[in-house]
Amino acid sequence: MSEHGCNRPHRDRRQALVMLLGGGLAGAALGTPRQASAGATQMAPLPADERFMRLAIAEAAKADFPFGAVIVRDGDVLATGRNLGKTTNDPTAHGEMVVIRHFVAARPADELKGTTLYTSGEPCPMCMSAILWCGIGRVVFAASIEELARKLGQIMLTSRQVADAAPFATVAITGGVLAAEALALFQK
Repeated sequence: MSEHGCNRPHRDRRQALVMLLGGGLAGAALGTPRQASAGATQMAPLPADERFMRLAIAEAAKADFPFGAVIVRDGDVLATGRNLGKTTNDPTAHGEMVVIRHFVAARPADELKGTTLYTSGEPCPMCMSAILWCGIGRVVFAASIEELARKLGQIMLTSRQVADAAPFATVAITGGVLAAEALALFQK
């Protein structure tokens, strides 16, 4: 028997899982020290953020659920999207997923790198993961996960927590831009 006795198979599975999934959420969940990650940085709002957020909120007003998004580079809107889950019978058709799909339908996916995605609600873990995989450089959201959870069910992981678990990506996050206007859509 080894020096570690019967704990060895458990430790080997843990190490294998951390290697497969990276040191982020898997490492935290298993009590394993985290590897260095690129992660998220907080960024203050920029002067143009309210203008582009109003476009995202306008998309949200036309959506199945009040979530909308736009992708912007150098002041130009490159794609728009809104939640279409009911319309398309697709539970993954969140505003962020739809705007990414619209973008790649017209342009190479590599052109997403370094863009800014504006969204009326803080991205859920699915959407934030897609944002990270795409290399989008900045996310600006209106209502936070916590605020949205008061209106409908949410997975209580912030966009920052998801980004910090992705050692391969760096993203700037700005939250709270026109949050009251986005949340007002839930009253209609």
